[in-house]
Amino acid sequence: MQEIPEIIQPEKTTSTSSFLKELLKQRKLPECSVVITNNQTAGRGQPGNKWETQPGKNLTFSMVLYPSMVKASEQFILSQAVSLAIVEALQRHAIRASIKWPNDIYVNNRKLGGILIENALSGSEIAQSIVGIGLNINQESFPEQLPNPVSVINLTHQETDLLTCFKELHENLVYYYDLVIRGHTQQIQGLYSQKLFRKTGIHRYQDTNGVFEAEISHIGPAGHLFLKRTDGTTNSYAFKEIRFII
Repeated sequence: MQEIPEIIQPEKTTSTSSFLKELLKQRKLPECSVVITNNQTAGRGQPGNKWETQPGKNLTFSMVLYPSMVKASEQFILSQAVSLAIVEALQRHAIRASIKWPNDIYVNNRKLGGILIENALSGSEIAQSIVGIGLNINQESFPEQLPNPVSVINLTHQETDLLTCFKELHENLVYYYDLVIRGHTQQIQGLYSQKLFRKTGIHRYQDTNGVFEAEISHIGPAGHLFLKRTDGTTNSYAFKEIRFII
């Protein structure tokens, strides 16, 4: 990157991704620039989901990329790189996290963070990516409707400085994005496979035909999850086509 990324810090916003998109309509920001806030009132998770966060307690930010070197058909590499950057940053705080396919951040069977990547395509290439990240850091309790949340403070029993944590994470994001730029696809894919939630063993899943037991076979180049059932058959699933029974 030639330009220094900007860090924009609105005191309050509905969604850092929405804020960033509006800003980009006015001017082009340097790559890896970030909108971060301590008070996100209507954060978005995957389509149809909200991201609940307590003001001043967690990391909620969005980053802009211009990954024109990535083909639209291979965009999952961005998701893998971002996930790895987060998991590695958490290791510095003695937290062994894993990646629940496609890009939720888990510790054991509990969700610590989520990622939402929105790509704007130009032909067969990606013109722009908005990477939205939410991580539970210092929030100790959560709304009852959330099925399995956990935070860094729940795990370490001590507060984490949000600014320091963000700087570590942003540094990691820049590092892993640079690997994408330089074409280190196999390295990223290999590390992602190592960090997968349920990477070994038979577990329960649910698709449109019901609940079944299977093990993860591999992740396809387009990001599909391949599951090998106990009867020996293997099926591939796109996002939202399969549910992990936890």
